[in-house]
Amino acid sequence: MLADIVDYLACPVCRDGLRLTGGSLRCGQGHGFDVARQGYVSLLTGSQAPGTADSPAMVAARADFLAAGHYAQLAGALAEAVHEHASLAAAVHERAPLPADAGGHEAGGGRRGPVVVDAGAGTGYYGAAVLDALPGATGLAFDISKHAVKRAARAHPRMGAFVADVWKPLPIGDAVADVVIDVFAPRNGPEFARILRPGGRLVVVTPSKEHLSPLVEELGLLSVDEAKEHRVAESLRGFEEVDTRAVRFEMPLSRADVAKVVEMGPSAWHKDPDTLHHQIQKFPEWTSAVASFRLSIFESAAESRPSS
Repeated sequence: MLADIVDYLACPVCRDGLRLTGGSLRCGQGHGFDVARQGYVSLLTGSQAPGTADSPAMVAARADFLAAGHYAQLAGALAEAVHEHASLAAAVHERAPLPADAGGHEAGGGRRGPVVVDAGAGTGYYGAAVLDALPGATGLAFDISKHAVKRAARAHPRMGAFVADVWKPLPIGDAVADVVIDVFAPRNGPEFARILRPGGRLVVVTPSKEHLSPLVEELGLLSVDEAKEHRVAESLRGFEEVDTRAVRFEMPLSRADVAKVVEMGPSAWHKDPDTLHHQIQKFPEWTSAVASFRLSIFESAAESRPSS
């Protein structure tokens, strides 16, 4: 699938366009990035290992939890919102040839379907749901965890995956994305604005205060702070929120499910595994927990202002 997305990528060293040559991606300046046998490529630069990347255990727990369908309603709501706004964006900005990439080549070979970028994609679960709702769309999934990206590379036949850091300049060309989705991931507003086409949409999903109640209280998990919405807005200066939706549902969870939902999230860095196990063993066989999210759709603030 890397062959289908390489024209949308940019060298993380020099910003030149990339080409797939043999088993690596290479730019005109000679920088090369080997493709892993699992079909993904790392576009991280420098020798320092990422300190916030999800571990193999966290990724495995997330894959199991999502495969069980616990967040299927969220994936469906996200796909529906993207479908609606991608259609609107297409009406605002008629499909046209992509601009030339950094190396002076016409990216994408002319007219093409929508391009969806899944930022901080994890296993690619949400990006795959969006692509299912957008026939003919192409997906670019990236995450800082290579363990997650290995799974994202297999998540959907129209999705290519690579390792990248959302906090750094993204190895993606200018104005290539029709939609950027960001589900529980950090947000790099200036870079998202750069890679979005005119009329494109940014869709952000964050947990609400009620999320995972009563597990948060009973297990002492990290909670959503009161300033979450403010921090999201601050990180997305230059964007205007044009739509917001609340997604809330109850989840019946077994003890094993409870363990996985803790092990896949940020609380995994703070909970002692033995303590967590003993706490969960005191739970009934099935526990009801709340899933509660805020789904927000943004566009460029300049585009949202009426013309004078």
